[in-house]
Amino acid sequence: MSKNKKQMWLWIVLAVIGIICTSVFIFINQPSFGSLPQGARLERIKRSPHYRDGQFNNLHPTQMMTSDEGRFGAMLSFLFRKTENLRPENEVPVIKTDLHKLGRDENVLIWFGHSSYFIQVDGKRFLVDPVFCMASPVSFVNKPFKGTDVYKPEDMPDIDYMVISHDHWDHLDYRTVKSLKDRVGKVICGLGVGEHFEYWGYDKDRLVELDWYEDAVLENGFAVHCLPTRHFSGRGLKANQTLWASFLIETPSQKIYMAGDGGYDSHFEEIGKHFPDIDLAILENGQYNEGWNLIHLMPSNMAKAAKDLKAKKIMTVHHSKYALAKHPWNEPLTNEKKMQEQDSLNMMIPEIGEVMPL
Repeated sequence: MSKNKKQMWLWIVLAVIGIICTSVFIFINQPSFGSLPQGARLERIKRSPHYRDGQFNNLHPTQMMTSDEGRFGAMLSFLFRKTENLRPENEVPVIKTDLHKLGRDENVLIWFGHSSYFIQVDGKRFLVDPVFCMASPVSFVNKPFKGTDVYKPEDMPDIDYMVISHDHWDHLDYRTVKSLKDRVGKVICGLGVGEHFEYWGYDKDRLVELDWYEDAVLENGFAVHCLPTRHFSGRGLKANQTLWASFLIETPSQKIYMAGDGGYDSHFEEIGKHFPDIDLAILENGQYNEGWNLIHLMPSNMAKAAKDLKAKKIMTVHHSKYALAKHPWNEPLTNEKKMQEQDSLNMMIPEIGEVMPL
């Protein structure tokens, strides 16, 4: 090959690399990716006992990928291994409830599939991890199951408190929170997550941003406790710059624990001891895999976590809308029935959109 041809091919390769790099840069700088913590917020993060070596850490050392295949092998297996019944063939049963017609005096919970749900209790409305538009950076990934995509931001009434467990795309949806901005009183989130909300136009004084073991008095006898979970965070290339969390909401009449995403660890027992008489614990059930069994709650540990918490009622989420792991789509439904029948737990098992009394 002549010298001129070699130079030509070199320039072509460099041009292709340049185009790819530019495209990636433009893509990850879309508003939906949010913003990394900076300024006073970053300084507060650096003072957190849970922030070390430039990132947030779990209570105990946590290996992200636990498979012998390694990260790359596990990724290939996830992408190309076929799983029977990964997605439902038919529409998932859904009830379309008009939330605008609910009386403020009704104590109810309505689950929207996956980890999004609405709680109205003692006159206050909470909306948890609302994802009504996109659960990923692109519309063709993490598509909802047939029939489950019936609730939209406009279906929500005015919300007193939006609760965000962490900033993964299937829990924090840019388009949803932007649409709800003028109808949300305050946002309750882990340390650092508030940076996304400020970047998206929320006023700082509307953010209740907490580290693990921090509390906030809300109003009218309500309080929120930010508590650990065993997971990770991130919306772009840099992970664990914002805190993942579970939350316990104390109302004048109830204690409701929202576990968020995360694997089994000692925090369940600690929370159960520190907060006796939890009325309802909402646990993760779905999108688990042996390849990442420390960062999602495995079926073998679900009943154990529930019993550690000693809650009067248990409900599970993180299922029935998206296929983010290689288990049959309805396996989580079997898990919760086993918890009810074999483990003798008092389970609350709603259909999507069903009004459940609290």
